[in-house]
Amino acid sequence: MINNVNILCTSKPGDGLLHYSYEHCSYLNQLNINTKLIIVTHPKHSEDDYTKAIKNKYIHFENVVFNEYNPKSNEITLIMGRSMLTLPYLNKKDYTWNQLLTIQLLFKNNLISVYSENHPKEYKEAIDYFKPKSISDLCDLEVYPNGVGKQFEKIINFSIYKPIEKKTNFKFKYLFLGCNKVYYDAIQKVIKDYPSHGILAYDDDYLDPNNNHVFVPVENLLGSFDTYVYTKPNFDPAPRLMQECRYFNKGFIYLRDKNIKDGGSVYYKRPANCLTDKINKKNIDVLVSEINNVG
Repeated sequence: MINNVNILCTSKPGDGLLHYSYEHCSYLNQLNINTKLIIVTHPKHSEDDYTKAIKNKYIHFENVVFNEYNPKSNEITLIMGRSMLTLPYLNKKDYTWNQLLTIQLLFKNNLISVYSENHPKEYKEAIDYFKPKSISDLCDLEVYPNGVGKQFEKIINFSIYKPIEKKTNFKFKYLFLGCNKVYYDAIQKVIKDYPSHGILAYDDDYLDPNNNHVFVPVENLLGSFDTYVYTKPNFDPAPRLMQECRYFNKGFIYLRDKNIKDGGSVYYKRPANCLTDKINKKNIDVLVSEINNVG
C-alpha cells in the first residue's frame, strides 16, 4: 500500500515550482495516490495570492493545505526542487511558529528530492538541520550532468489548464519575465526595443516606473500577449513559459547567450509535452516507483 504523499512548496506564488508542484499533485491523485500540496506561504505573500495563482491557471483548486499540517510519520514528503528545503532553512526567522513546525515535521519524514543546484553548500546544512529519515534523489541529468539521482523530468500538466482566452487585440505584444532583480536587470538592457511590452513581476523597489509591469498573480496571462521574450541571464532549470508558448502556439524569442548550458538550452530542444501523455509514462513511473519504494 502506498503511503500518503505531501508535496511541500515554499516558493513565491508566481514561481514555476508552485505550478510544477500543483500539477504533479493533481496527477498523482489521478493515479489514486493520496497526495496533498502543502504550501508554506512566502513572508511577503498571502494565502490569497497562491489561491488566485492556482485558480487563474487551472480548472480546479483541490488538495491544497496552507501553512499548518501535521503529517503522520509514515507519510512521504516530496519536493520538486532542493530549494524548497534550503529556503525555509535559510529564512527560518521569517516564518511563524506554526509554519516552522509544519516544515520541521514534513522534513523529518522520508524525503523524495528533485535535484537542483540553487544552494549546494546550504543544502547539506539544511539536511543536517532537518534530519529526514531517508532521502531519495531524482534528477534531470540532461540539465544537471553532474547531478545525483534517477533520471526524472518535470513535465507540465496541460490537461488541467483552463482554456486560454485567445485574443487578437493583446494587452501588449511582448512578455518578459522579471520576477527577481537578476532577471529584471537583463530586461532593462533590451526593453527599449520592445515598446509594447509587459513585464511579469512582483511589486518591488527595483522596478523601473517607466516600464509596463504585470503583477503576479495574473488572470489569463497566456491570453494577454503575443510573443514571449526569453532573457534570463543565469542558470535556468526548467523554463515553463517557453514550453507554454510552444504548446499554445505563441511567439517565442530566445534572446539570451546561446552558450549557456542549462534548462533553457535543453528545453529549447524538447517538445512541449503534457504530463499525462503516454510518451511520459516512463518518466512519471520513475516518481511512482520511488514513492512505492519509500512507502
